Amino acid sequence: MTVTEDDWPLWREVRLAALTDAPHAFKARLADWHTGGEEQWRARLALPGAYNVVALLDGRAAGMARGVPGGGRASELRSVWVSPEARGSGIADQLIAAVEAWARQSGATVLKLAVIPGNGPAIALYQRNGFVAMEELGDLLPDGVTREHVMAKRLC
Repeated sequence: MTVTEDDWPLWREVRLAALTDAPHAFKARLADWHTGGEEQWRARLALPGAYNVVALLDGRAAGMARGVPGGGRASELRSVWVSPEARGSGIADQLIAAVEAWARQSGATVLKLAVIPGNGPAIALYQRNGFVAMEELGDLLPDGVTREHVMAKRLC
């Protein structure tokens, strides 16, 4: 389901679950968002042109992904997570496909993402979905030394 500002409690629930379950997979930390109030969560969902999606399984939130406009004709895939009980069900592929469709409709010709080095399952997921490693350096991680790995997929 597409998530809007009014769905901020659901987005908060899923995002906090993701940061709790897989802190190693995200640059953001639970402490960065755990105490955030309604205004902070609404602002996160109000980014102009962004696309936020939550996957439901048996009526419960089971995953999330986010698409944001990037520079030029690029869009970015962010915040991909699937709950442990839903892993292996194809939800991650569906979330990526939803963000890819949004990016195409937005006129993007490339979809980029950044992944934490050493996150083998995520890298395999992205490769399976057509993403390839780029030489571009990603953002610096909180350790002040390591950088994210950038991957991209051409959309045209």
